Amino acid sequence: MSKRLSEVARKVGVSEATVSRVLNDKPGVSEATRQAVLTALDVLGYERPTKLRGERARLVGLVLPELQNPIFPALAEIIGGALAQNGYTPLLCTQNAGGITESDYVDLLLAQQVSGVIFLGGNYTESDAPHAHYARLAQVNLPTVLVSAPVPELDFATVSTDDGFAAEQAILHLHQLGHRRIGLLLGPAGHQPSRRKLEGARRVLERVGLELDPALVVHGLYSIESGQAGATRLLAAGATALVCASDPLALGAIRAARRAGLVVPTDVSVIGFDDSALMAFTEPPLTTVRQPIDAMGRAVIDMLLGQIAGTAQPGDELLFEPELVLRASTGPVRAA
Repeated sequence: MSKRLSEVARKVGVSEATVSRVLNDKPGVSEATRQAVLTALDVLGYERPTKLRGERARLVGLVLPELQNPIFPALAEIIGGALAQNGYTPLLCTQNAGGITESDYVDLLLAQQVSGVIFLGGNYTESDAPHAHYARLAQVNLPTVLVSAPVPELDFATVSTDDGFAAEQAILHLHQLGHRRIGLLLGPAGHQPSRRKLEGARRVLERVGLELDPALVVHGLYSIESGQAGATRLLAAGATALVCASDPLALGAIRAARRAGLVVPTDVSVIGFDDSALMAFTEPPLTTVRQPIDAMGRAVIDMLLGQIAGTAQPGDELLFEPELVLRASTGPVRAA
């Protein structure tokens, strides 16, 4: 008991006597301090006293890494709607550079006594990002579902697209069109979905008798600007086709081709990933690998509600098969 008192007091910055008054439901403590102490109990993994537990709110945290990539708001719309249909209210938590961190959001959601948390991408996909806040969720057994491939040591229920198979589909399509210098425009090197795409690309290239040329692999951020910069490097290395890890990267690649005086797909073919909104209306319409976000959204809800009801355990990863959507940004390799 004394260890618990001292740890909570140190976490909140109050005396042990104040913590004791809160735990024993005594007067003389402000509501803000009381809530801070109860949140510290949750974060440190201690059970609240029975009379202070109450029921968890019918709220679910929906944590997004960004809103710039259209795939995230699209997923949030599907999952948020399904939560509402099941009687839960989504709390939208969006990160941005220099703003509230994912760890801050975890503290906030624990303080709100949410019923569960859904992450639509985030630190768990990156090997060099901070992961300590996930341990806090595990300590209090809060139902949690991750969308997109996590780093191996995190044991949460996960719904992912088969990134390796996505890369295989794209490269096989380009290989059948005669392309042999196929560039890969990926996310950060420590990003788990990009790692899986790279492994899938290596497998399929070996299968068709080609080696993966390191000069044809570029890592960067998931943005149009990063796509343009990375594609410029790949085109200089002799790539005749580009496989991109997101649709914004692919749009940047098309811009780079045009700046270089090249025509898509006559001079260079480009494939995106996600099939996010409006990709059928770009110029040219983008060939891309579609994530089955409707089916993935339903699986996320089933996994979360199963954990809330106590009928499902975390730790499984469901892999969904993507679909190559052929449009006008890919074509036969140009004759030498």
